[in-house]
Amino acid sequence: MPETSSAQTSAAVADPSVRLAQVCRDLAAGAGMDALLAAVQAERPDLEIRHVMTRAGWHRLGGVVDLEGNRIAHNLGEWAESESGGDIDELLFKLSDVRYFATRLNGRTHYLVAPTGSQARDFIQIEIEELQEVIDRTLTDPDWFPETLAEFVDPFEFPRLEPEPIGEPRFLFRRLTHIPDLIGSPDAGRKLVRFLDDWDRSSATESEAFCHHWVLAIREYQDRDGEGRMSAKPVSALTGRIPALPDGAVARGAKLANQIHGFDREAGYPFAWYFHMLTSREVSHKLAEAVHADLMGAYDYLPARDLRVLRDWYREPYGL
Repeated sequence: MPETSSAQTSAAVADPSVRLAQVCRDLAAGAGMDALLAAVQAERPDLEIRHVMTRAGWHRLGGVVDLEGNRIAHNLGEWAESESGGDIDELLFKLSDVRYFATRLNGRTHYLVAPTGSQARDFIQIEIEELQEVIDRTLTDPDWFPETLAEFVDPFEFPRLEPEPIGEPRFLFRRLTHIPDLIGSPDAGRKLVRFLDDWDRSSATESEAFCHHWVLAIREYQDRDGEGRMSAKPVSALTGRIPALPDGAVARGAKLANQIHGFDREAGYPFAWYFHMLTSREVSHKLAEAVHADLMGAYDYLPARDLRVLRDWYREPYGL
């Protein structure tokens, strides 16, 4: 029997993603992280929500405004297609006696997490975007003649303006992921599963939950058959704040022991150097090789459980 409209509405309201999307819409423009966390926590009182990290430096195409900042269109691409009728010359003619500006949406992605069990994979990850619309460029230029609508909408080279904000930033719900479901799916790569298993086997598990130190950068894509797929890669919450250990800096003996223990202190949990070696080009794989060689000799500065993980890596190296 098909679902009634009322049943479908009830199911949508019960969907945690739908409710979180509404939470974001209800927050006032310019609301900060404290307000966001409080609102999400109120929506999910069954979880202990924590903000772990924010990734910035990305943007999306915006809309169109006039010289006074009045809104002409919210979506530049759709507006250009509609106004041109598919003819770029027609669009440029229409714009010859007006001064319009293209905007962009400067974005930041906030990662909120909540542990749900004792294993590294046992957590929920919530991604929420913070978008601020800014003036990007003039829509036309006397010396610029785009040949296609695609070039008009998103030119490869065009003089950019000082990014003047148009209103306060707003929160937009992006994704809620039950990580155990992701890890148990065909989308979870063998290396990611091994990475999480290494965490559970090592002394790192004696610290806070895995999700308080790492998030998963999730990418959606289509495979060759057009099927929707996902991939995920661990990203440290300390990215950019951990010292590099390139090939030439790797020591031996007591100095090496001091290097890896110092790294762990900086990171805030044991065996951190190993997991950063697996995920960062800034930490040399020679570090693991040197530690392994030391521990096969006269030195003993790793817990037995970490040594077992390191031996397995030495027999079958991998990285993400």
